[in-house]
Amino acid sequence: MATAEQPALFTLEPFRVEVVRSTRRKRTVGAQLVGGVLKVAIPSWMSRAEERQWVEKMAARYRRTVSTDRIDLVTRSAALARRYDLPRPTEIRWVDDMTARWGSCSLHSRSVRLSSRLAAFPDWVIDYVIVHELAHLVEAGHGPDFWRLASRYPKAERAIGYLIAKAADATDDGDAAGHEGSD
Repeated sequence: MATAEQPALFTLEPFRVEVVRSTRRKRTVGAQLVGGVLKVAIPSWMSRAEERQWVEKMAARYRRTVSTDRIDLVTRSAALARRYDLPRPTEIRWVDDMTARWGSCSLHSRSVRLSSRLAAFPDWVIDYVIVHELAHLVEAGHGPDFWRLASRYPKAERAIGYLIAKAADATDDGDAAGHEGSD
């Protein structure tokens, strides 16, 4: 593993990872993406197991960032709103701290927030969650009128199954619980 003088280099898709152990770092772990290299700085006292956990955690965080950058949510939501005759949100953005839902919307501000975890999913699943949230701009609850709007998306049922499976995986892994639906 890495010493304070010599960084460890390895690959953790899609990054080359460089771990730097520091005697000056006492408790914090830091990471920076420089070019295609994820540089992770850790305290020198950390065990190899702790190092691996932190590297995986930081890589997951940066993977989400890289994935969210590939999707223009404003353009995507406008196209879906047009296609399925739903209102456009005033704002749509990714959020990292959403662990119990895939998406949410505010009727008051007409804004939509999507969990950055979705960015790693297929586009048709992301599109379903966007349509789901746009439908909430018309119908707040999950009654029959809401489902008529949300099911305009042709892959709605398939996407719901995908999200349920991913939620079960996350719960089994001890990651996040409660991913019952988009909101």
